[in-house]
Amino acid sequence: MNQDDTIKVVFLGTGTSTGVPVVACDCEVCRSTDKRDHRLRTSVMVQIHGHNFIIDCGPDFRYQMIRENVEDISAIIFTHGHRDHIAGLDDVRAFNYVLNKTVDVYASEEVIGSIRREFPYIFTEKRFFGAPQLEFHEIDNTAFTVKDINFTPIEVLHHKLKVFGFRIGNFSYITDASYISQEEKQKLLNSDILVINALRKSKHISHFSLEEAIEVINEVKPKRAYITHLSHFIGLHDKIQTSLPENIFLAYDGLTLQID
Repeated sequence: MNQDDTIKVVFLGTGTSTGVPVVACDCEVCRSTDKRDHRLRTSVMVQIHGHNFIIDCGPDFRYQMIRENVEDISAIIFTHGHRDHIAGLDDVRAFNYVLNKTVDVYASEEVIGSIRREFPYIFTEKRFFGAPQLEFHEIDNTAFTVKDINFTPIEVLHHKLKVFGFRIGNFSYITDASYISQEEKQKLLNSDILVINALRKSKHISHFSLEEAIEVINEVKPKRAYITHLSHFIGLHDKIQTSLPENIFLAYDGLTLQID
């Protein structure tokens, strides 16, 4: 990869659907003063060729954009239609107003259906004043291009729900997975960086446990791996990190990576 193809990845959020701290919880993680234990809902921004691509925009989207001083986005790419991954879509209006532009959205047919149910006013025949202005592009499990950047979908299962991860260059991103087929794992091979979800240390019906995520990492062998979509049940960031292999890291909000 030459200098022009450098990928910068910003973790906008690394928490599960409740975020961390959890409302009304007084466990040691929720009471932690370590900022790495404070997690907004999961999302990343991938920066390449001067473009900002957002993967998922949950209920914390507005604050995440302000925190990272994001002045423009090139597209939003969705993994699936659960509310913690789509609920911030209304806040795209700011980019519509300030930049006088329509924002491109890439999502599966099922996810577009979820957005239609969550935000019916986006889809009215007569434009609803104040609705976000979006251009929808339907994707499936085949490679697609956004602004001349190639995205390779990786189909995983979130219990029984099909979810897309994505590979961009040598960066691979998987969230909300509990199963990845051998065929789809082939798409993860030779990644410089793999991001993968692990909800907690114990087993869960729709998310990898920490041990299961590490098993996938050991199988596909990225140079480095980062764990995301973490709940307060995972434990304190500092304590868990010291127990991990040297090439595996807990992600945290605001963490920035570069892939040359």
